Amino acid sequence: MTARAKALASIAIAFSLSLSGCQAVKQGAADLIASTGKVSQEDARSIVKTAEVLRSTFADITEEEEYYIGRATAALILAKYKPFRNEALNAYVNTMGTALSYHSDRPETYAGYHFLVLDTDEVNAMAAPGGFVFVTRGLVKRCGDEETLAAILAHEIGHVAARHGLQSIQKSRLIDAFKVIGGEASQRLDSERLTKLTGIFEGVLGDVVGTLVERGYDRKFEYEADKLGLTFAVRTGYAPGGLAEFLVGMEERKPSGPAAGWFKTHPSPADRLARVKTETAALGAAPAKLDVRTARFAQAVKILR
Repeated sequence: MTARAKALASIAIAFSLSLSGCQAVKQGAADLIASTGKVSQEDARSIVKTAEVLRSTFADITEEEEYYIGRATAALILAKYKPFRNEALNAYVNTMGTALSYHSDRPETYAGYHFLVLDTDEVNAMAAPGGFVFVTRGLVKRCGDEETLAAILAHEIGHVAARHGLQSIQKSRLIDAFKVIGGEASQRLDSERLTKLTGIFEGVLGDVVGTLVERGYDRKFEYEADKLGLTFAVRTGYAPGGLAEFLVGMEERKPSGPAAGWFKTHPSPADRLARVKTETAALGAAPAKLDVRTARFAQAVKILR
């Protein structure tokens, strides 16, 4: 069994115990997992917290529960992409992202927003539930100025604000989980039931990761994130033309072969551009682009040039 499979098995065990609703049992599950020596007590508690999400309908997920789903999703994303090891660039992106999130419709999440540059030439950006936002080195390199990067970050914050990531989880998985347990949370799980529960929880995370990395959101979610992102960027003081400029650039560089990265997970730039231009015009008076921001951006990303 791989390390990942063992972790998922532990999650399934904790999940089955947490359904009892008894705090003592939940703590016992955390102690049991931590006692293996494979994970810390803190991580064991996190596993239990994540497992508790499946005790109710997805519409009732709390901000704390959303955080644990997002953290598990972020871990799987980081298993696929390495973080870009440049403290200055990551600090710059986090400063921008924090300012944008503060001016969003959801300025606070359970554990705050977190922004990270991924070390890949692939052009992409994604946001896990709870406020974990990733942009690739390749995407940052494609941005011409701070307004453009701000528009991308604001778009991803829009996904978090509207909880689009949670809506990618198949509600049928919750029903399947209760069928496996049969309403008897205290019963002993045999290997077959444990295998099924492990698969169900893996599916929950797979739904989210698959949406972010492979399939992309439904068009209506992307259009909503565009609109929200424009609003958040302008509230923060950015000129609203950054997103349109980025989309024009991406349309010009559209691959002739199979779609990958951003082109695979987002609607075509042309489909979004007309809407974005209309929504930008509807904003009316808006902040102007500032030279100081352009200079700041050039300094921050010079390592990529």
